Amino acid sequence: MKKRLYNSFKIAFSMYSRIPMPNSEWTEENMSYAMCFFPLIGGVIGAILYGAYCLSLQAEFYGIELSHIFWTVLFVLIPLLVTGGIHMDGFLDTKDALSSYQSKERRLEILKDPHAGAFAIISCGIYMLSYVGIYSSLTIESVRIIALSFMISRAFSGLSVVTFPQVRKSGEGIVATFSENAADNVTKIVLTLYLILIGGAMLALGGIQGAAALVTAILVFGYYHHLALSKFGGVTGDLAGYFLQLCEILVALAVVVCNAMIG
Repeated sequence: MKKRLYNSFKIAFSMYSRIPMPNSEWTEENMSYAMCFFPLIGGVIGAILYGAYCLSLQAEFYGIELSHIFWTVLFVLIPLLVTGGIHMDGFLDTKDALSSYQSKERRLEILKDPHAGAFAIISCGIYMLSYVGIYSSLTIESVRIIALSFMISRAFSGLSVVTFPQVRKSGEGIVATFSENAADNVTKIVLTLYLILIGGAMLALGGIQGAAALVTAILVFGYYHHLALSKFGGVTGDLAGYFLQLCEILVALAVVVCNAMIG
């Protein structure tokens, strides 16, 4: 069992991050608990972000003159550097599909198209500039909550993989493959526990800010469920990535705005 869990851990990190991992064979047994470890990648991102923010405070304290925009851009790049942009790719493919205003079948074809359309490029620019604007207003209080958001977004995303209807048939996509091989009941319980624990930590650490983050994440998850079923007939890897990116930026926005209002 320990070996099985370790292999699932390695598969989750090798698939959804650029953190070096030992090789593991992608068998049904080894993949069965991979989604249980997905939120831990968010934990790594959050820890690095929090550490980088603390480093920026130390640099300022010791008179090391690095501009505010330098640190802000660094904070924005951390999730992309850790994940390799796999979720951003899904976000951009989804924006292309949604902006096409085509039939459901055509939208699904656009998701599979490896080429980036004009709407994807525009959306990428807007997204990154928005993130820079949001992260330029970080405080030590807000960054604690935002650090946790990388875990809660992945817990919700993983839950969608094992609960939402699948667009692709067995073996036709990453989400379908992970969903097919997941130990569903165990994975649902573990991901639900993540949500309870992370949500509780947000409330304990952030009070109103934590509540704003948690409510925002839940609302975005509800929107994601509606979007996936109404526009695409189910979930795909691209849609899961779209949700994750949307959830993270909107939670960060909610936390920063809430912090400004009560500060």
